[in-house]
Amino acid sequence: MTKKVAVVLSGCGCFDGAEIHESVLTLLALSKNGADYEVIAPNKDQYHVINHATGKEMPEKRNILVEAARIARGEIKDLARANPEDYDALIFPGGFGAAKNLFDFALKQDESYEVDPDVIAFIKAFKQAQKPVGFICIAPMMIPLVYPSDVKMTIGNEQSVAKIVQAKGAQHINTAVDAICIDEKNKVVSTSAYMLGQNPYEVSQGIEKLVNKVLEMSKSSVHSL
Repeated sequence: MTKKVAVVLSGCGCFDGAEIHESVLTLLALSKNGADYEVIAPNKDQYHVINHATGKEMPEKRNILVEAARIARGEIKDLARANPEDYDALIFPGGFGAAKNLFDFALKQDESYEVDPDVIAFIKAFKQAQKPVGFICIAPMMIPLVYPSDVKMTIGNEQSVAKIVQAKGAQHINTAVDAICIDEKNKVVSTSAYMLGQNPYEVSQGIEKLVNKVLEMSKSSVHSL
């Protein structure tokens, strides 16, 4: 039976939105597995806009959903209109924009960071329904704010960040860029991607494994389309 996966993006561009390579590689891996997907994004202004050629902030505003639609080729849904019951699984690509627009760790960089209320409610709906969720790159930072204190996760081997998620109660597992961290009990899968990766091929290996595992876990979900 064909699975339908929600892929939540945080814009378009690694410094102020979703990491484009990670996003496209996620959609590619889903397509290779024959899964259906729907790209979703919050319909609100992103935290700021970065000139990716210079790294400098630009004096303008951009909408997260409008920017993410570039990656989705226009086929995108407002997070506020997305019903978790319509999907078998959920995946979050990373990028600094994820840590600015979906949660605020990039801004606070300490234990006080929080997840956007609409985003955390969406994740909690999948958790409650025992549906699998995949987190890529910096996105796993959201895991400790949703799942029990024994949840296993990875952001690679970045010790300063690992200490923060451990302080929040999660078990951080050091992993290589081509590996994934699996928490079977909580149906959570994470991979480091560009937290460690140096090129698209390296990043693709962990992402493909994550997608494969999320789809495998979805077969035993309480709800299946």
